[in-house]
Amino acid sequence: MSSGFHIIDIGHRGFSLDRAVSELETTVSDLVFGGKVRAIKVIHGHGTGALKQGVREWCEDQAGRFQAVIYGEHYDLFDPDSASMRADCGSPYDPDLGKGNGAITYIWLW
Repeated sequence: MSSGFHIIDIGHRGFSLDRAVSELETTVSDLVFGGKVRAIKVIHGHGTGALKQGVREWCEDQAGRFQAVIYGEHYDLFDPDSASMRADCGSPYDPDLGKGNGAITYIWLW
């Protein structure tokens, strides 16, 4: 994907919920500080749903830190935030576009 779009896969690394959220926080902070990434695709997987819930609760707790948080279920060209985020990132190829994939969450940075 383009340099403005980064993927974090915390769903397939066998982390506990706390460790996964800590990894997410550290990686997001590093990417924000680096200033080159515009959006982050977080792969949390389906599993029991605990990691998905934890990631999304963490994103809600960060209200105002991100331009938008887009759930994979809503990620398509008809969603205004999805379309704007994709344009901001140079419309990168993403096989999950329009698939309603609940195993991912997108974070659009300021």
